[in-house]
Amino acid sequence: MPLRPSLLSVTAMVAVSAVLLTGCASSQNPAGTTDAQTGDGVLDVIGPIEVHSLDPTTAEGIFTRLQVAETLVDADGTGALRPGLATEWAASGDGLQWTFTLRNGAQFHDGTPVDAESVVAALELARASEANTIAVAPITGISAQEGAVLISLSEPFAPLPAVLAATSTQVLAPSSYAEDGSVSEVVGSGPYQVVEVAPPSRIELEAFGGYDGEPAQAQQVIYESVGRAENRALMAESGQADVVFGMDPTSLQRVKGKPGLQVESALLPRTIVLKLNAAHPALSDERVRQALSLALDRPAMATAVLRDPDIAATQMFPPALEMWHDDGLDPLTHDPERAATLLEDAGWTLGQDGVREKGGEPLTVELLTFPDRPELPTMAAAIQAALGEIGVTVEVRVDNSSEIPAGHASGALEMALFTRNFALVPDPIVTLLKDYPADGGDWGAMNWSNPDMTAALDRLTTEAEYDGAAADTARTRIAATLQEQLPVIPVSWYRQSVIVNDAVEGFVLDPLERNWNLAAISFKE
Repeated sequence: MPLRPSLLSVTAMVAVSAVLLTGCASSQNPAGTTDAQTGDGVLDVIGPIEVHSLDPTTAEGIFTRLQVAETLVDADGTGALRPGLATEWAASGDGLQWTFTLRNGAQFHDGTPVDAESVVAALELARASEANTIAVAPITGISAQEGAVLISLSEPFAPLPAVLAATSTQVLAPSSYAEDGSVSEVVGSGPYQVVEVAPPSRIELEAFGGYDGEPAQAQQVIYESVGRAENRALMAESGQADVVFGMDPTSLQRVKGKPGLQVESALLPRTIVLKLNAAHPALSDERVRQALSLALDRPAMATAVLRDPDIAATQMFPPALEMWHDDGLDPLTHDPERAATLLEDAGWTLGQDGVREKGGEPLTVELLTFPDRPELPTMAAAIQAALGEIGVTVEVRVDNSSEIPAGHASGALEMALFTRNFALVPDPIVTLLKDYPADGGDWGAMNWSNPDMTAALDRLTTEAEYDGAAADTARTRIAATLQEQLPVIPVSWYRQSVIVNDAVEGFVLDPLERNWNLAAISFKE
């Protein structure tokens, strides 16, 4: 009988690793990696995002998080849209033209006005990149008129305002661009302006006196990227930072309860998911997919791997997505006996070696994941153990994340474990359109489609108004279909934790991670 680790042994292994990791962190001194220091009048911010690009498409939203650049439309922490550079917007009766009225008085950091021509130029450059989120919208033209931007579509597309809230569509001044259209410097319109960018780890900012909104409280901000979470925790503990983002559960244990530090946390619109190839001889059967889900003890796995049982996923959409999370859904549960029954019903009988088989073929599946997020390989091992207990052999392969879309394209992928962020655009509908079209998506369904879900997605996309009862019905149908048929199995949600030094006040955590709200932070007297 093949040797398979039990979930209990995986849990113990994770706990030992956490102790060793914490011990290693204590022996590492990050001194010299930064000149950050609390109490010097500079707001010192530490986070995990490196600065590899100035281009909005590839900069991971760092300049909107730092409130340097703005988007045409903004969103609050629940994903509800609100004015950004545009104060209001409206669609024509046929849904083919949208008008975005610009905010009076907004100006770029170089002193030029944020006028319609500048916005059009920035959005046209964004459209030129197929990788930019704006490419999902069926735009045929963008034009300027006095105080407004007009966007024409080939067909109605209700989520257009949400797309224009994506950080990749941030509006930069014409002086930001070189002759070839590349971004040579970041000249935005937010409350902070760039003083210096030192890739890959440092950005220095100062308050912009010409900002037309609430002025920034801290006059200087220094952001530094520190890759290891345990080092970020040490910097918070030693007073080298005012605000520290991206804390992992293990490192967070170091600082909880420490004097002078507060921990702010919020559930994120992000889910660890198990992608399944529905053309696989076993995974094509809905009963098998349900059995795999029932085999997962999500609270135990979330506790062992992420130190937080409350983030065990009971459905695809976390509570942070208020319009999509459905409290009426029957939650995903752990029931290995029911899982075994479903596998038997599907014809997969338990062999003498403890592995299920059908027609002489063992139920063996390869699970692909990647190490960029260190919790994923450990979670994969926990899944391997859990499925092994119901007779499913899982072979875990840890490789580059690019292997997942490559395997999807070639058809070779069987299962994959990764995280899906549903708030890259404030309305998850845009992500769902990429993940669940009829022919599948790299980070969504594979060889699976459902006509009711396709129709619900289409209604949310093409109807000019999608915030009424009909839209709620469509969202409910989508969530229920994913819960019932499980083309992608939710495993765990995520929690964002931020350490804030008591020397500052006014910090507000944005669950969507669009805006770090630094301009509202002030130093205590």
